[in-house]
Amino acid sequence: MNRSDLVAVLADRAEVPRKDADAVLAAFAETVGEIVAKGDEKVTIPGFLTFERTHRAARTARNPQTGEPLEIPAGFSAKVSAGSKLKEAAKGK
Repeated sequence: MNRSDLVAVLADRAEVPRKDADAVLAAFAETVGEIVAKGDEKVTIPGFLTFERTHRAARTARNPQTGEPLEIPAGFSAKVSAGSKLKEAAKGK
């Protein structure tokens, strides 16, 4: 399912125009992105998903073509965790 398919389903279920459903989805994505970028709190939708920023330590890797060691600096990444209701849905229950 791509974004336009998701917007169409949301609009049908919420009985709102597609333009409004798309605006809400865009606002949700922007808001979650801003909160995760700050890194001081996580966004939780109980039973569904949790979004948070995590710290990645510096590490040494190897170039697969030359075998030469590379230093990868410390940084941040995003972590998304499935909630209990989403996990149950994935199991088909």
